[in-house]
Amino acid sequence: MAEASTGTAPASDSKALGEFAKSRSLTLGVELELQIVNTHHYDLTPSAADLLRVLRQDGLPGDVKPEITSSMVEISTGICEGYDDALNQLRQLRDALCAAAARLNIGLSGGGTHPFQHWSHQKIYPAQRFHHLSEVYGYLSKQFTVFGQHVHVGCPSPDEALWLLHSMSPYIPHLIALSASSPFVQGVDTGFNSARLNSVFAFPLSGRAPFALTWKEFGEFYDKMTHTGVVESMKDFYWDIRPKPEFGTIEVRVMDTPLTLEKAAAIAAYIQSLASWLIQERPVEPAEDDYLVYTFNRFQSCRFGFDGIFVDPKSGQHTTIREHILATMERIRPHAEKLGAQHALADLALDARERGSDASWIRNQFEQEHLLEEVVRRQTLRWRG
Repeated sequence: MAEASTGTAPASDSKALGEFAKSRSLTLGVELELQIVNTHHYDLTPSAADLLRVLRQDGLPGDVKPEITSSMVEISTGICEGYDDALNQLRQLRDALCAAAARLNIGLSGGGTHPFQHWSHQKIYPAQRFHHLSEVYGYLSKQFTVFGQHVHVGCPSPDEALWLLHSMSPYIPHLIALSASSPFVQGVDTGFNSARLNSVFAFPLSGRAPFALTWKEFGEFYDKMTHTGVVESMKDFYWDIRPKPEFGTIEVRVMDTPLTLEKAAAIAAYIQSLASWLIQERPVEPAEDDYLVYTFNRFQSCRFGFDGIFVDPKSGQHTTIREHILATMERIRPHAEKLGAQHALADLALDARERGSDASWIRNQFEQEHLLEEVVRRQTLRWRG
């Protein structure tokens, strides 16, 4: 729920929408929510406060912060130019965090859900905002012990940010399928590749952003929402993509936390390459009708991953999500090459073609071991690299 910046320093929350901060186009900020696990039984453990106390953040890029429950922590980069920069910053944060965790005999893991934790056992982290959210949302707050990746993309103007937000929305199923790593919930295989998003969708202000292509129009919507008293700041919107005016970015929020830093950085590079293609070539113009198939495509990706059905919002053509990802990667390849992301995208393409997602890896590990504790142990090893 916290934010990473690719623009200026964040302003304090207020009901006024305010100005859209200046930000360099296509810069990145990456956030990853991580699981904190006990290294004896590999269930979640409420050790965030101890971990942050031991961690030495001096000299690290970005930040490490608590999350809504005490078995979670979030790492966030500073401003990143592209894949190599994001990967380097994430590795520095990961290595420092793993060293601190080792001092406490706890482990860290990626994955969109912990495979067998029970939400009722979780504890709200002792911070005013988190206790407020718990009062508002009740048991949903503890059920929100799920783990996602957020990517910020710098935009030089608010109108361009809104244009990019709606132009990128049809590609949300790509990002869900590529990052999917949450097949198990409370010890049960849900049949979903990304079950995490079912928890997010339970919140009343989740889903898609309203169709507005100018900052003036978006401001009018925001004023109406704050007038109702339902919304106090942009943080109250849990949209799949939302503008972040204090940073001068759009924030893409649908991804599960991958099992490795390399995949997290590669997904950020895919988003950056996709944004470059959309902004510079303008292959389509966004329209409200693009959202007619949005929820269907989103569900297909959560449920079936690469094998899900993708309905093109412009043509109505049906393909698999796998086919649409690979075709899109070919279209944006020149932009990926210019950004130094071609190898990262090639690795993601290999997942789509052959290897499968992290959700497939988790299921395969369980089929071999029939013990979810061992699956989590192996996840911690993958996270350490």
